[in-house]
Amino acid sequence: MSNSEAILKIKDLKVYFDTDAGVVKSVDGVDLEIKKGTTLGLVGESGCGKSVTCLSIPRLIESPPGRIAGGEIIYKGKNLLELSEKDMQGIRGNDISMIFQEPMTSLNPVFTIGDQIQEVIMLHQHKTSAEARELTLRILKKVGIPSPEIRIDDYPHQMSGGMKQRVIIAMALSCSPDLLIADEPTTALDVTIQVQILDLMRSLQDELGMSILLVTHDLGVVASMASHVAIMYASKIVEYGPVEQIFSNPGHPYTLGLFTSIPVVGRGKRDLYVIPGNVPDPLAFPRGCKFWPRCVFAEDICRSQEPFLENIGEGHTAACHFRGKIDKHLWKEKTNTGSFLNISR
Repeated sequence: MSNSEAILKIKDLKVYFDTDAGVVKSVDGVDLEIKKGTTLGLVGESGCGKSVTCLSIPRLIESPPGRIAGGEIIYKGKNLLELSEKDMQGIRGNDISMIFQEPMTSLNPVFTIGDQIQEVIMLHQHKTSAEARELTLRILKKVGIPSPEIRIDDYPHQMSGGMKQRVIIAMALSCSPDLLIADEPTTALDVTIQVQILDLMRSLQDELGMSILLVTHDLGVVASMASHVAIMYASKIVEYGPVEQIFSNPGHPYTLGLFTSIPVVGRGKRDLYVIPGNVPDPLAFPRGCKFWPRCVFAEDICRSQEPFLENIGEGHTAACHFRGKIDKHLWKEKTNTGSFLNISR
């Protein structure tokens, strides 16, 4: 597989949850593509469907109440939704690994960190206990755990937050996966540790040649880590494309709002925009464009017709009736911001 080929293609993915109040359409027609050895950033507010999208890939959606209602998840030419549970068990943790959104609670407090990593290695690589321990020591050293021959027998409560996160990454990388799904991997870590963890992920990606699906709220992280970015809002992708294009010329008002909501040293309060309202209730999505109740550009067509992703540049798509034609001066006037914020890599 060359670097230009997609290791993962998600086509028209739909993930619904059956509740007493009705059907919650958490993911409703998502298309994504990740090429070998690259990083795709998935960005959006809480409740937009990012984590559900990630959990769908290794088929970790709890059923009931959740169900994958449609679409395809093509990994190396195979539709994961058509595989048996036994086949999926061979893929999870081996070919596709995941760093979950709450890494601090992902470790079992009654087992040593060494035992927990060794279990993954013994399960997927069929190593003996002694061989698995040796491999565990190597991976702990690789992720920067000091004195791994001592820390391997520590329990999670004996480690700091940053060290726990490194252990989680060690576990995810223990079988050299082709795809790493990182769902907000730096949550609850201080800024210094965040930088260390992201540098670690970058270096391991270069070394192992793996692809990364990175979920984050931090657009600065996307700028430094990803080659492509997908902006997700209310169950759908509303903008997708190369980082450079989207960051220099965003084509969706939601993307504009996210960019202008970032505080920058030296800028006044007038430059900090707050997107009005909240992500809509998935049981009562508005008709037409789901973003129109919060959009300063909304017109009648937005309230009645839902826009679809269309090309606005080379590999750059946006789902907006005014895609790629939003006047930046009008944006400043309507949002009462002193300047339009451009984020550069």
